[in-house]
Amino acid sequence: MRRWLIAVTVLAVLAPAALWAQEEGLTLESVAESLAALVERISALETAVETPDLLTGIPIRDEQRCTPYNASSYSYPDGLELELLREMDGLYYSPYTDQLYADPREVDIEHIVARSEAHDSGLCAADRFTRLAFASDYLNLTFAPPWLNRDVKVAKDLAEWLPDANQCWYANRVVMVKRKYGLSMDADEAEVARRLLQSCESVGLILPDVTLTPTPTPTITPTPEAGTPTSTGGGEEDPLALYDDDGNGQISCAEARNHNIAPVRRGQPAYEHMRDADGDGVVCE
Repeated sequence: MRRWLIAVTVLAVLAPAALWAQEEGLTLESVAESLAALVERISALETAVETPDLLTGIPIRDEQRCTPYNASSYSYPDGLELELLREMDGLYYSPYTDQLYADPREVDIEHIVARSEAHDSGLCAADRFTRLAFASDYLNLTFAPPWLNRDVKVAKDLAEWLPDANQCWYANRVVMVKRKYGLSMDADEAEVARRLLQSCESVGLILPDVTLTPTPTPTITPTPEAGTPTSTGGGEEDPLALYDDDGNGQISCAEARNHNIAPVRRGQPAYEHMRDADGDGVVCE
């Protein structure tokens, strides 16, 4: 509906208004007030049509943990890092900090909508296939420095945390992921999402001007101590407790490099919790 339609409507009503007012014993002032109210309602309707709800399709309700959360239900395959690297044009780039990293040990694979937050927003009632698909969906993945991923953002939603950079991109990704998987937002999160996205001129990812030479398939030369798992007390600790930083029930190459145990060979405790794609007995070589 456009402004010209409002004008036509007003003229169509105004012409017989004087005769109708005389017959009903009304003043033209009261008719004018009624017409003004009508124009205001039509204008509001026009605005609603031209500005649809940015969160259409997303239920607005409080978070609820309908089943216990277990990170192993949201595991993702080893090798996801290299696939994500291809998605990022071969760059270890963190949209949250607007920084490029040359060393893969400086970044984590980060779930934009955290797995536990998604669990409490609807995936607690989903089947295992849906949970695994969510955990491996590149729409919901990016890179972030470990200190931010593990200690700052963790499982916070939009109302609890926003990145310093690429806020419009981030908010839009959250909305896209939640809509795709039928996840809910609580009232505070929905308010932040609407307010932020309505102010955005673009939701595209803004890359930095400075670039680094990408390393699509990083090779890390181990130190003499590499490959030797640490232990405390009189016995060797569970390798998952030592090296599974994100608690997904697997040890990724990024985690192995973070703990300086790469390459991991058959016979090492961590090997049993890693994926040896080519079966040569060495992972992360």
